[in-house]
Amino acid sequence: MAFPEPRPQVPQLPNHLLRTIDCQQGAIRAVRFNVDGNYLLSCGSDKSLKLWSVKQGTVLKTYTGHGYEVLDADSSYDSSQVCSCSSDKTVILWDVGSGNVTRKFRGHAGVRTSYLNLLNFLFKFVRFVLFSGSIDGTVRCWDTRSRRNDPIQVLDEARDSISSLKVVQHELLTGSVDGRVRRYDLRMGQLHVDFVSSPITCVCFSRDGQCTLSSSLDSTVRLLDKSTGEMLGEYTGHKMNGYKLDCCLSSKDTHVLSCSEDGHVYCWDLVEGSLSLKVPVGKAVVQSLSFHPTETILLTAMERHVQVWGTEPDETEEAMGK
Repeated sequence: MAFPEPRPQVPQLPNHLLRTIDCQQGAIRAVRFNVDGNYLLSCGSDKSLKLWSVKQGTVLKTYTGHGYEVLDADSSYDSSQVCSCSSDKTVILWDVGSGNVTRKFRGHAGVRTSYLNLLNFLFKFVRFVLFSGSIDGTVRCWDTRSRRNDPIQVLDEARDSISSLKVVQHELLTGSVDGRVRRYDLRMGQLHVDFVSSPITCVCFSRDGQCTLSSSLDSTVRLLDKSTGEMLGEYTGHKMNGYKLDCCLSSKDTHVLSCSEDGHVYCWDLVEGSLSLKVPVGKAVVQSLSFHPTETILLTAMERHVQVWGTEPDETEEAMGK
């Protein structure tokens, strides 16, 4: 006698507010998980960058040194260093433990609108390269171990501001106000371009590396096949007309998430395209979001606060090791 296959479990979504953090940094411009999801980074309009414990919601370190508001940040693959970008046209590399400035990079001609990842290349030795994008329409590559102040490469194919970029392994993905998503294969030296009819606000890779996700000012999030550029899905219903807001995929690529100007985070089923959840963050614009790399935990930023969202309390506490 054959028994029916068990029904697959419905993926859980972060619909429960675990805690709200008053960052005391003015308006929060971006919130990011570190590489393993144990800590979060908050970027403030008061020129500071803060490192927090996700579990306790307590501040661990404050980094000061920018001359204007901090727009974005990211951590290195081993979390020993943090990098941030600012409207003061600088990118700063910080030592996490001491809080000291390790390097400061200058060279962009305009306010930096996106920060990038520290990319770890493995050859005969380990070399750190940092990528930064700006309103001047260029992406600049910096060797963080060299004492040179000039970038080692400048990518200037964009015809307008670089609004977002991501680095995964040997691929660099950029979004531009010129409405194009550009993917650079750094290993092969190739450039692939996909055209979207509206200025791009955010780009990212899917976790499996097969697709790209982009949000734009026509209030649409698009999922594209990375190799062919074929449109795999369009996600609408949120409001994104005048702000540079984030989008992302869940930790298992089951859902597409986007900030919205109406105070919600929208979560769509990736395959069906149907709206699965609207997370009610507040009454202002949801400025930024970040999904945990492995767990069902979401960070959102609105005004001066960061919110941590998870599944129901008992399951979330288990996931966070409480």
